[in-house]
Amino acid sequence: MTTNPSVRWTIADLELFPEDGKRYEIIDGELFVTRAPHWEHQEVAGNVYAQLKAWSRQTGLGRAAIAPGIIFSATDSVIPDVVWASHRRLQDCLDESGHLTDAPELVVEVLSKSKKDRQRDLELKLKVYSVQGVQEYWICDYQKQEVKVYRREQGILKLVITLFAEDTLKTPLLPEFSCRVSDLFS
Repeated sequence: MTTNPSVRWTIADLELFPEDGKRYEIIDGELFVTRAPHWEHQEVAGNVYAQLKAWSRQTGLGRAAIAPGIIFSATDSVIPDVVWASHRRLQDCLDESGHLTDAPELVVEVLSKSKKDRQRDLELKLKVYSVQGVQEYWICDYQKQEVKVYRREQGILKLVITLFAEDTLKTPLLPEFSCRVSDLFS
């Protein structure tokens, strides 16, 4: 669900909404309301989190979180499926309420079945994460069993590779991190 584009929503408005299990996100002042994600969507998000958490525990370089709020500004507040941030980054941008107030190094979105939700992750959120300074953005598509990896190049996030089930996901952002793409979807 989206709302009237002539109305500009802010994070102050979110404080008035009920705790009803729905996700309320604001992108450039536009309110997006979504239901709880599909089982497969949640399972993939959990698998990504598990891989990042295991690597983080092994290296001690940072922490992963599932569905943390990121408040970039009064008119940009999103809830990505998974993020990873270094310890230093967390010190700089975690507020007293436990929300990130600046970009973590890595953001992961798992595409939903809805065309509008998919478009939001592939276009609107890509722009927000690019403008806000995210270093890497992974888009996991459980229907196609693929991961699109966007990496910051010359100040913006650019698609650098599309990985399929038989491929291995590696990134210079996370030294020695490695996982089979199929493990994210199993």
